[in-house]
Amino acid sequence: MRSTTLRPHVTVSLPNRTSASALRHHRAAIRAPLRPGVLQSCRHNTSVSVQRERELNGGRALHVRDVPLPSAIHEPPLSPLQQYYRLVESGTLRSDEHQERIIQKLQRLHNDLLRYEPPNISHTATSNSLISRLFIRQLGAPPVITPENVPKGLYLYGDVGTGKTMLMDLFYNTLPPHIKRKRRVHFHAFMIDVHKRVHAMKAKLGARGGDPIEPVARDLAQEAHVLCFDEFQVTDIADAMVLRQLFEKLINFGVVCVITSNRHPDELYKNGIQRQSFIPCIELLKERLEVTDLDSGTDYRRIPRTLSHVYYDPITPENKSEFEKIFKAFTSHSDEQVVRNRKLHVWGREIVVPESTSTVAKFSFQDLCGKPMSAADYIEITKNFSTIFVTDVPKMTLNQKDMARRFITFIDACYESKTKLFVLSEVPIYQIFSDDPNANNGEISDHMRSVMDDLGLPSDMIGTSSMFTGEEELFAFARCCSRLVQMGSKEWAEMAGAQ
Repeated sequence: MRSTTLRPHVTVSLPNRTSASALRHHRAAIRAPLRPGVLQSCRHNTSVSVQRERELNGGRALHVRDVPLPSAIHEPPLSPLQQYYRLVESGTLRSDEHQERIIQKLQRLHNDLLRYEPPNISHTATSNSLISRLFIRQLGAPPVITPENVPKGLYLYGDVGTGKTMLMDLFYNTLPPHIKRKRRVHFHAFMIDVHKRVHAMKAKLGARGGDPIEPVARDLAQEAHVLCFDEFQVTDIADAMVLRQLFEKLINFGVVCVITSNRHPDELYKNGIQRQSFIPCIELLKERLEVTDLDSGTDYRRIPRTLSHVYYDPITPENKSEFEKIFKAFTSHSDEQVVRNRKLHVWGREIVVPESTSTVAKFSFQDLCGKPMSAADYIEITKNFSTIFVTDVPKMTLNQKDMARRFITFIDACYESKTKLFVLSEVPIYQIFSDDPNANNGEISDHMRSVMDDLGLPSDMIGTSSMFTGEEELFAFARCCSRLVQMGSKEWAEMAGAQ
């Protein structure tokens, strides 16, 4: 199997204190052959909230999440460090001194979890007693386990390309076998789920009132003793107010949290409405999770890639014809007929899909971003269709800023769910947000130049953009550009869209 078809390589040397011969002996003791034909969970350098299982064939590319799990091949479970050494030996990763230091922290939590027996969480019926309801509302439910007896979780933060997803993959896949109840979820999808639960609990409590967060936290703790969150961020006041209570109650119920984020806890919900009320949540995160900076100066996605032909521009009759041919090729694999105006339902709303089969959908840009759509809508679309075609994407101006924001949210949903994406656009896909080069809008800003440099993208490829100004907007724009490049690569084309 060729290592060139695997994950992006990581380049830094191993610690000098470890001799080559000793390292070889140590790694040989934990090395085991990688066996094809085992059902695997496929993830590739992304935080995916919905995992897709597939059969790993002998000649298919092997990704980090594709390494056979101990339970599947009847081998002793590996620890994070052992799994890391195995990936280095197999050529899937290159050794990296900085990441190895981070993995030592994963190993610490892994060792703590080996000794941890999660408490039993029983359902507690809501009391009709006025005194009982007042007591719980003001003091909260008593802890099932003292926080000091819950292993300290991890909060891994860093910019795009710092290996957050690979580290989370490594930790989650090597959790001790006795941790049967575990959950890994993209944070945005998690909060959608939480708000639904809170809404249902408020309806259940009815006129009696009471705290809906405590029973929701209890249910979540029953479902998962270890909760892993990808892409943790707080930009909404509703999320901020719920999280303030939720994390404290989850820890009281013995839940261990592992979080990846692009922001240090102190930077969360910065300049948000009523941020002062969110400060206790920030302090709790810093107290109960080990906060670790992943930035090392190495961008693990900044690897030369062969772009696959999935993006087409400009919108000419020839490109339209080619685009339609590809859509027909993808929808003719089975006896299914293309359904027009299929309806999906999200929170009582209808999403109309202009053309689709059970796995492939086609939208115009106007259908997808020209009307009010939320992240929940895009998550539902990518959950239903593993391959999506988008036509007639325009070069956007300041007057289309809302559309631009929706398109970025859509790209994030596609990336997280490993969707195979085809786009027909007016200009090269990386320049749909760029200013008119003939408009003489001035030099690219130092901040934007830094962002482009961090992404490994030349400024003449992306251009300048005055559409995004705030820190969060610039970051979302930068991440979208980075993800579009990755989703246009040969590696992505080979592994995305699997059901």
